Amino acid sequence: MTDVAARRPAPDTAVRAEAARRRTFAVISHPDAGKSTLTEALALHASAINHAGAVHGKAGRRGVTSDWMAMERDRGISITSAALRFTYDGAVLNLLDTPGHADFSEDTYRVLEAVDCAIMLLDSAKGLQAQTLKLFDVCRSRHLPVVTFVNKWDRPGREPLELLDEIEQRIGLRPTPVNWPVGVAGDFRGLIERAIGEYTAYTRTPGGAERALEQRFSPDEALEREGEAYSVAVDELTLLDEIGARLDMPSFLAGESSPVLFGAALPNFGVRRLLDAMRALAPGPAARVSADGVPRPVGAPFSGLVFKVQANMDPAHRDRVAFVRVCSGRFERGMVLTHAATGRPFATKYAQAMFGQDRETVDVAFPGDVIGLVNATALRPGDTLFADVPVAFPPIPSFAPEHFAVVRCKDAAKYKQFRRGIDQLDTEGVVQVLSSDLRGDQAPVLAAVGPLQFDVVLHRLEHEFSARSELDHLDYSLARLTDAAGASALAGARGAEVLTRRLDGALLALFADKWRLNAIARDNPAVRLDPLLAGAE
Repeated sequence: MTDVAARRPAPDTAVRAEAARRRTFAVISHPDAGKSTLTEALALHASAINHAGAVHGKAGRRGVTSDWMAMERDRGISITSAALRFTYDGAVLNLLDTPGHADFSEDTYRVLEAVDCAIMLLDSAKGLQAQTLKLFDVCRSRHLPVVTFVNKWDRPGREPLELLDEIEQRIGLRPTPVNWPVGVAGDFRGLIERAIGEYTAYTRTPGGAERALEQRFSPDEALEREGEAYSVAVDELTLLDEIGARLDMPSFLAGESSPVLFGAALPNFGVRRLLDAMRALAPGPAARVSADGVPRPVGAPFSGLVFKVQANMDPAHRDRVAFVRVCSGRFERGMVLTHAATGRPFATKYAQAMFGQDRETVDVAFPGDVIGLVNATALRPGDTLFADVPVAFPPIPSFAPEHFAVVRCKDAAKYKQFRRGIDQLDTEGVVQVLSSDLRGDQAPVLAAVGPLQFDVVLHRLEHEFSARSELDHLDYSLARLTDAAGASALAGARGAEVLTRRLDGALLALFADKWRLNAIARDNPAVRLDPLLAGAE
């Protein structure tokens, strides 16, 4: 062996070193808490973009990078998740922007399967809201560490101690502030860094499209500059010290406490500090447990989890991209992988790094990275890809649908396009498609978590598949998982119907309401009626 070969790191050592540089995280929040604006601001401070957009900007102002769909720009909401990859201070950050609207919770859940940490974004005036609570429960079920960012401190809001109490009382997460605001919400002066006592004051740039100007002061200088507002903040910090609310990494990584930072994403106040916190605190990739309960170390041969499939990101090419979280090993473009579900080979000639809708060819990727595999017609969310040593990760569960409608193509001559569109949207996970022998294939039943999913389906059928369609809503409001015996027992039951979910063949029993469900369950105690993930009670 030559001296050069002896000094070259072993393959798994090199992979583990690269994995240690990765931070893969998502931002979760209630709608309008400023999630997409924060995503854009983080990319701005990492120098990944030159100017930040805003969801609620003036007419003609460009939208945020992560909101690339026409419907997202038109409505000012995030409809589909997006992957942004950039480097910062020697780290490779994979930031997954997620839909905040409750109607698109299922897409957010799939994204949370692919990250190692989450930023829980709170509105300073509203605190913990319904959708934030629901998404936090998903984080808790996956044992994801959570960093809290209290946003919109430049606007009137609640007291910071009150917000900390709410976090601890409502979700049982012990808040440990990393910095502390000087000035009440709406009169934001700056932030005190608890670990060193340094005070940072901010000056907004015109329009908030560039990084805010930062000035740093010693405690004495800060007291002279800010007066009583600074003294109040110091007194509050003394109280936090007395109750022991300090950063504790073991409890943070265990999902028992949450580092808390304050700021305002729109004018870019405190965003750089949040980026530093994610670089320092967020865990790197770790071994992922396979379906048979065996952990797959990051240094093992390549494996990846498909957590999202998106078609027509580039309308000119009508392609289909599978988003894959690299779980272990080194990915090299062109390598032939194995599709765990079918055992068939899968070529990776067209692999790309994603930045919103923009892409560039990626030749190499490591655990924690997200890659886009183009023209991945055989892949669907929850699939596993591997090289050399076989592995299959647990499938990603589907959310319980609460809205149901029959969809029909308005033009019989476009039925072929209609059917292709329905199949495409089904495999992407945009909506669940149900069918039965009684209803036939001409008018499938769509099952959605929220009604806005139906709007997305109709919009995409018309604009991507030239198949204008219409909906007839059904009088069902909840679903339960059943089996063949249950389907036979419920045949002809009033206020109930059993349909087959096309994607996985699962039998779903639909009910008009919980009272009808309870009555049927009481009359048929032996029938299987299992709740689905995040289902209505």
